Amino acid sequence: MAFSAHDRLFVLTGAGISAESGLATFRGSGGLWNGHRVEDVATPEAWHADPTLVWRFYSMRRRDALAAQPNVGHLALAALERRMPNRFYLCTQNVDDLHERAGSHHLHHMHGQLFQSRCTRCNLPFADRALYETTLPTCTDCGQPIRPHIVWFGEIPLAMDDIYAELHRATALLVVGTSGSVYPAAGLVHIANQRRIRTIYVGPEAPLNAEAFNEILLGPATEILPTLTAT
Repeated sequence: MAFSAHDRLFVLTGAGISAESGLATFRGSGGLWNGHRVEDVATPEAWHADPTLVWRFYSMRRRDALAAQPNVGHLALAALERRMPNRFYLCTQNVDDLHERAGSHHLHHMHGQLFQSRCTRCNLPFADRALYETTLPTCTDCGQPIRPHIVWFGEIPLAMDDIYAELHRATALLVVGTSGSVYPAAGLVHIANQRRIRTIYVGPEAPLNAEAFNEILLGPATEILPTLTAT
């Protein structure tokens, strides 16, 4: 796999690349956390029913992400961005900050960011690395509850128009470590097909939408992605 000096690359990453840094993929582990379905701690309904439980879940995820380190797959994508200035766009379904810590800059978190929170009234995200395992945070301006700045099941991913605009400019789509089951992210490859954009998948096993890709490279991202920047 190689990209030319004329390619514009759109990269979509999913939970698989973070899993190689030791972060749990709840879909792959039965979808359970402490006996709760992930859908029961990551939906608007879950928030209204038990915000304390929701914050316990996201506090645990923050704790785990703080302990994790970017792997060579993250580093390879950051290196690829440096080699393709102004022709590289990274869209991630992951909420951790491993891509940023690896050095990626032209980056969008379509499902929100783990280390941000927002007021349920003001609706403005802000940086936040605190753990709320017993006490619920409230807004210092209006007193309303603070929630994780995460796109939950049933909510619309962030800035989809910008994502589609970037994809329409691309000549190649590289998808890394996604199941192909979560929409609208899983539908990006079909849009790429319609526009005759080259499509490549990297992951340890084929995704559910494997038939939509021109190339499938099976294996860990930590083994395959570094070959993209090998001299």
